[in-house]
Amino acid sequence: MLIHLGHIKELVRYSVKSMAGAAVETAFLGWHGLQGDRRFAFRRLDDSSGFPWLSASRLPELLLYEPTGFIEQAEEPLPTHVRTPEGSVLGIGSAELQKNVSEKFGSAIELMKIKHGIFDEASISVISMATMAAICQEANLALDTRRFRANIVIESAATEPFLEDGWVGGKLVFGDEENGPMIHVTMRDLRCMMINLNPDTAKQDPQIMKAVVLLNQNNAGAYGTVVCTGQLSVGQSVGLIVEN
Repeated sequence: MLIHLGHIKELVRYSVKSMAGAAVETAFLGWHGLQGDRRFAFRRLDDSSGFPWLSASRLPELLLYEPTGFIEQAEEPLPTHVRTPEGSVLGIGSAELQKNVSEKFGSAIELMKIKHGIFDEASISVISMATMAAICQEANLALDTRRFRANIVIESAATEPFLEDGWVGGKLVFGDEENGPMIHVTMRDLRCMMINLNPDTAKQDPQIMKAVVLLNQNNAGAYGTVVCTGQLSVGQSVGLIVEN
């Protein structure tokens, strides 16, 4: 059974893990998420754990770095440069960029490019406008979708928040065909302190995470894996396929 949910409100790629995202009108949903999403990350050289990536939870200022110079016609739209918080534009693989981030972090790092992306839980994330609005209202803050760092923001016809919880186990299909681009919703998105960080200043406000804990046991949005690839676009319809 196909249930109409709403439409795509925003599509966002985060080409460098924990840096600013780039909102786009269209994006290709490949087997490893949106093409160009989280293909770069800084690795902490003194970390031998299974997850050595530098994130904004360790260096909040990473949010203020802006990847630029995308070639949208390329097979994968990847950045050629990064604009630093100070306004310098440095090559994506340059020693200058590595030094700039390393000095802020206070430890050695290196930039790595991973063909299939560097993800925390899954290759694609979704959230509804209603969920974000409820959280920001509880926290007494203006709604800013950038805080939640989802790939696909959905404007749902229903106004209740946290409907994403009920999508787990189902499939989200995009467009008017049941065999269109599709993801299998695998789990709720358990949030970390990154949502507390202001995308413009990197300053923390714990009220956001407190609101998510209070309203929905620290879950907001959902993760998924790709079932069918295809082109996504802002305004495209979104449906939920559930088993009868």
